Amino acid sequence: MRMRKNFESMAKFTVLSMLFLLSTTASISCAYRPGDIVPLSRMGQYHSSRTVWHDMVGRHCPMFAVNREVLIPIPKPTGYTGADPYKITFQVGREKFLLPWLYIVNRKSSEVPMIDMHLRYSGGDLLGVTAKVVDMPHHYVEIHPNIREQFWGAHWPKHVLVRYTWEERSEIDVSSGFYVLFGSGLMLSFVLSIYILQSSKDKIARFVKETVAEDNLPGGVEKVE
Repeated sequence: MRMRKNFESMAKFTVLSMLFLLSTTASISCAYRPGDIVPLSRMGQYHSSRTVWHDMVGRHCPMFAVNREVLIPIPKPTGYTGADPYKITFQVGREKFLLPWLYIVNRKSSEVPMIDMHLRYSGGDLLGVTAKVVDMPHHYVEIHPNIREQFWGAHWPKHVLVRYTWEERSEIDVSSGFYVLFGSGLMLSFVLSIYILQSSKDKIARFVKETVAEDNLPGGVEKVE
């Protein structure tokens, strides 16, 4: 009976170990490596009409842990007259981080817009994304004067500069590590306590049985092992 319980305990431990190994392997396979293309999708809205999500090609997407600038094309929306602002939003990464709406055309500014996207990561994980529309730096406009003409002209698609900036967060979290270590210690102590109780159960039962049997022997005859 005891061997059966030990076998069941070992089987449970093996199953839990395999599940942990599979979850660890899955998390590693989903991790990014420096230079990997991070998926990016775009949606636009003009008036009350929205487009469907469009996947961006690799050269327009962020590259994991790589700071860079790219020009992305913005297609002309259906029914565009120029009277109202045109806004877009992005969905970033396999995690599908959704950004707020970004006003691109007719945003009450005479400057050429630029999207400043800030991405946070730790190890191979994408932690979060923020973005905002800012005025394109003047020195960039001076180097590429055709950008201003192309953006404010009647030509479509228009191209918007996106600056991808990455920030690495430390993988070491002292407080979280302490809580994990403390919790693991409690769990280990609990498991060991159960194991000790289970292993001692048969011995205690045999001891009680033998003690009762000795007390019931006539004349107090000692039991010989």
